[in-house]
Amino acid sequence: MKLMYKIAVIGDKDSVLAFKILGVDVFITLDAQEARKTIDRIAKENYGIIFVTEQLAKDIPETIKRYNSEIIPAVILIPSNKGSLNIGLTNIDKNVEKAIGSKIM
Repeated sequence: MKLMYKIAVIGDKDSVLAFKILGVDVFITLDAQEARKTIDRIAKENYGIIFVTEQLAKDIPETIKRYNSEIIPAVILIPSNKGSLNIGLTNIDKNVEKAIGSKIM
């Protein structure tokens, strides 16, 4: 039997609720402590990708960093409904630079 990973999104209600339409599991969190607990819990529950809003991620950098060193789950930062803080894009730039040895943008 092939292992199928699930996808989750974590953040405030206004930013993440629309993901339900796409079949993504939605976890509404209101503060950093709740976000940490939710990420740690679902990381053990066969989730391959966990999207986290940048607004929430800025308050839990140690948790995000811990999962960035893991292969699964992939924790990916996305803008909230309030806009981008450019944290996710900055992380992508760093990973690309690390992978190819040169900054491309």
